[in-house]
Amino acid sequence: MKQRFAADISGLPTFGHGPRSPTWWGTLGFMALEGTGFALAAGAYLYLAMLWPEWPLSAPRPNHWPGTIVTLLLIISLVPNHILHGYAKECAIVPVRIWLVAMSLLGIAPLVVRWFEFPALNIYWDTNAYGSMLWVLLGLHTAHLITDVGDTIVLTVLMFTHHGKSGRRFADVGDNVFYWDFVVVTWLPIYLLIYWVPRLG
Repeated sequence: MKQRFAADISGLPTFGHGPRSPTWWGTLGFMALEGTGFALAAGAYLYLAMLWPEWPLSAPRPNHWPGTIVTLLLIISLVPNHILHGYAKECAIVPVRIWLVAMSLLGIAPLVVRWFEFPALNIYWDTNAYGSMLWVLLGLHTAHLITDVGDTIVLTVLMFTHHGKSGRRFADVGDNVFYWDFVVVTWLPIYLLIYWVPRLG
């Protein structure tokens, strides 16, 4: 009989970061779907703006300050977000815990300001097509913001338990960092559409 040899793969890692993780690809697919939703909503807004020359339909322009504060908070959060990513790739439990707490707080902060941002639109969702589109755009982004902040808080809690000792959790932190970048980047064109396109007319 021919002798067979079995390869010893016990030394291979049990998890991977970035594209080496199946969850990363799932996150990328989810972002592609959600990005399409944002693009469709933005396209609908621009289409309506082209139909009506007097956009925003005789409505007062939104107060841009709450939205601007949210924008600044989100941009600032990118720095600790990527610091967190670096420590997650090193599987450094203590710094990951610290920066996850920081990111949880930096995620809650724009949500607090967002509470004041909706009334600062100066129009209700049922006033006209312009008002409906503003609330749809802001509502879509708020839903994604809440989703990622919730995920960050759950990860933070897990990292302070015995689950945090699992290498897989560090990969989850990397996926969370990836999605937060998506939340920040998608907000920038929405911010321009809501607060600055109406001022161009």
